[in-house]
Amino acid sequence: MPAPNEALLISGRKQRGADALPFKIVTGHGVFVAPVFSKATRLTLAMQEAEVLEDCYTKQGITLSVHAVIAFKVADDHESIAAAARRFQGDQTQMPTLVGRIFSGHLRSIIGSMTVESIIREQQTLADAIVDASKTEMARIGLGVDSLQISSIDDKGVGYIRALAAPHQAKVNQDAQVAQAAADRQSAEAQQESQRYQAEYARQTAIARAQYQAEIDQATQTAAQAGPLAAARAQQDVLAERAVVAQRNAELRQAELIAEVVKPAEAEAERIRALARAEADATKLSAEAAAAQDRIALDQAIIDKLPEMLRAAAEGLQGANVTVLDGAEGLNSVVASLAAQGMTMLDTLRAGLRSGAQPGTDVTPLNGTKVTPGA
Repeated sequence: MPAPNEALLISGRKQRGADALPFKIVTGHGVFVAPVFSKATRLTLAMQEAEVLEDCYTKQGITLSVHAVIAFKVADDHESIAAAARRFQGDQTQMPTLVGRIFSGHLRSIIGSMTVESIIREQQTLADAIVDASKTEMARIGLGVDSLQISSIDDKGVGYIRALAAPHQAKVNQDAQVAQAAADRQSAEAQQESQRYQAEYARQTAIARAQYQAEIDQATQTAAQAGPLAAARAQQDVLAERAVVAQRNAELRQAELIAEVVKPAEAEAERIRALARAEADATKLSAEAAAAQDRIALDQAIIDKLPEMLRAAAEGLQGANVTVLDGAEGLNSVVASLAAQGMTMLDTLRAGLRSGAQPGTDVTPLNGTKVTPGA
């Protein structure tokens, strides 16, 4: 099986047709080759190079040494492979030599029709013309050209090319000098601008440093002045805080005293007052009870003496000349009057006892009769 850049040529079998080739061309796939009856050889389809170094005469009669490199290969179609196989199957190393000779002839011919100036200025045009001129011959031997590059052109020390280049070189040098001068000027301006920037930066830095130092000094002075003031303020704050703490402690102590002393004292005083009130109430109740008992005793004594008192009153009336008017009603009035006098006497006795009269005091009733309780 041939490689991708090879063509397999199979010979030894009789080919049919008048235009039949003496070999069979196989590319891109394998084929069975019968030994003894057939023979297989390989033809390279890879890219190859050929160099040309030729002395050529220009239209002006100036000798130029031209060096060119040609890239070529066997074309991919069967006709080109067959043409190349007929010529190079026995010795494929002859391809670069033959290609170099073909291009040398066309190179001399085309350069002979051109001036040195056009050759120098139009090298690509020269290369294209040489390739076009060689296409027919190259196709005849089954080869195709990919490119032709002119590597160098030399006037063999005559100095013509240098003379042609002198004005351009001078122009280039002048332009280079102008460009260098402009670059130097720009560099000098940039350097001056840089120096100005540096000077301004140094000035601004000095001002900033001075301001910074002034701020530091001011801050230091303020701190130095603020130190005692801050200490005094701190001391005042401490004293104020201590006063607050003392006030809180006093309030706490007051609350403790109230809880420990005042409240118990108030409770004790209230207890004493309650006891005093209770004792006073008891004394009052005792007095009232005693008075009530005295009144009861007095009333009992009066009640005990009441019959005698009534009897005495009756006896007083016994010898009296009493005229009773209105009959029974008048009598009733007299009896009621006597009863009323008895009640009045009883009230009088009670009042005397309340005002301090002692048992045994004489009490004179309305009728003038003295009653002595306990008699």
